Amino acid sequence: MMKTGYTMQRPLGSIAIQADALSSLVVAAAERVGGARVRRPRRGLEVSVAGGRAKVALELTARYGIVLPELAQAVQASVTEALRESTGLTVDAVDVSIEEFAQ
Repeated sequence: MMKTGYTMQRPLGSIAIQADALSSLVVAAAERVGGARVRRPRRGLEVSVAGGRAKVALELTARYGIVLPELAQAVQASVTEALRESTGLTVDAVDVSIEEFAQ
């Protein structure tokens, strides 16, 4: 699993957002989508940041009966919006892998 934090240089000093904070933000955004749960946040989630750009890969558990492509797209949109709004990062990709189903 790869996690990298993000540090911004500002006129009054630097602002660091640690990797665990970024991961928590991604998990919260993904799980805001009904029927989605991040499968193993410590192992099934990758967040990498370079040059103000982020890439995310996450494994989901989906509720049985959900339309999977719609669920994945909603998670991608939610994660992208959360990262952009909360950190100012440009999100290049949110790769979603649906690994299992839950009742």
